[in-house]
Amino acid sequence: MATLPNPHTAGEFTPTTKRPPASALDHIPGADGLPVIGATLAILSDPPRFSRNMLDRYGRIYKVNSFGYYTVSLIGPEANELVLFDREKLFSSEHGWGPVLDQLFPRGLMLLDFDHHKMDRRALSIAFKPGPMRHYADSLNRGIAQRVEEWGAGAMEFYPAIKQLTLDLAADSFIDLPLGEEAAKINQAFVDMVQASVAPIRKPLPFTQMGRGVKGRRYLVDWFGRETVRRRESGGGQDMFSQFARATREDGELLSVQEVVDHMIFLMMAAHDTITSSATTMVYQLALNPEWQEKIRQEVRAATGGDDGFVSYEQLGELDITEMAFKEALRFMPPVPSIPRRALRAFEFGGYTIPAGTQVSVSPGATHWLEDIWPDPDRFDPMRFTREAEKARHKYAWVPFGGGAHMCLGLHFAYMQIKILMAHLLTRYRIEMAEGYEPEWQAWPIPKPKDGLRISLRPL
Repeated sequence: MATLPNPHTAGEFTPTTKRPPASALDHIPGADGLPVIGATLAILSDPPRFSRNMLDRYGRIYKVNSFGYYTVSLIGPEANELVLFDREKLFSSEHGWGPVLDQLFPRGLMLLDFDHHKMDRRALSIAFKPGPMRHYADSLNRGIAQRVEEWGAGAMEFYPAIKQLTLDLAADSFIDLPLGEEAAKINQAFVDMVQASVAPIRKPLPFTQMGRGVKGRRYLVDWFGRETVRRRESGGGQDMFSQFARATREDGELLSVQEVVDHMIFLMMAAHDTITSSATTMVYQLALNPEWQEKIRQEVRAATGGDDGFVSYEQLGELDITEMAFKEALRFMPPVPSIPRRALRAFEFGGYTIPAGTQVSVSPGATHWLEDIWPDPDRFDPMRFTREAEKARHKYAWVPFGGGAHMCLGLHFAYMQIKILMAHLLTRYRIEMAEGYEPEWQAWPIPKPKDGLRISLRPL
């Protein structure tokens, strides 16, 4: 439990976002790494593995010198609750994510704090109410059914295929844009921005990843800005973008055009890359564990009464086994391996005082592999997510969607898309991989198999 400083003492606990000098963290164990770059390369190589190695060496609180500054990592459910639930408003998400995302996704929902975040989140939640969600479910069923049929039986690389499908579904469900040249430009702009978010060269110089990312953002700001005005004038449709364009605050005031643009750009990025990663992890694990394919297949047939894979919005709640398997895939490889924050005031945790202004992070990737919480953590076991098992664990032991006020706004959309994907895929095919095949994974910025994940789809 965090111990808050006395706010009445002599001004030293005034909220601040200025980082403290490195010497202020001398009492915290950790690694300095190489001169200048610190441990940056080791982290970029494999963030979850790095976190687990640091955990083994230093325990559940340690510091790391990377990206030009020190970060204090706090590992475990109690740390997750402290930082993510943030009962005392100690931590800034804006200043935590800012060093990575501020050039590309400024003022996105995840980069807002406290009252501003609360107001905008409430306004945007209109897009995730039952009416729009039913519309999205119908759109997803149509798009996924068509694409899964097009994949056909045989060998394929799953990651690029699901990435393209997710981008196309986003163009349809999110912005109601027919596939074509314009949709392709929007998709490419998002790809460039995500790659630029962790580019080592942070200036948008020509021919650099950051340069391409900033150029992509300019294109999207212009397109979404013009389109927001048009959709407000026309009334728009049921797609997510039209819902955002019409979103109002409690006083009835529309969000500004710039606010709609910033939120739309951020949420499309957050949705398509994370779902692509988690769907790939789930398919990989199902290929390794074919008995769970059959359990999901039988559950879908029982819920829908057929083999066409079409799942109505009302039937989604019946797919408990599918949801458990998805949750276990997210435990195995969370799409966001660490979550940064900036401490606005000094606090105590685990016997250490952390000064104001310190960059801190919690690690789903490390917490999800703690053996005292997850016995035999390298075994794929969806039974970890029965209702009884979930109730017996700490609420913040599993945090792939974050937690607290910043819990992922689109988490129910993610569940829906994965359930519909699995329904259409597994009622048509068995997923197989070559015996002994173990793909290498790129862990940063969002996990993906380096070779695309080579699988075979066998017709039932």
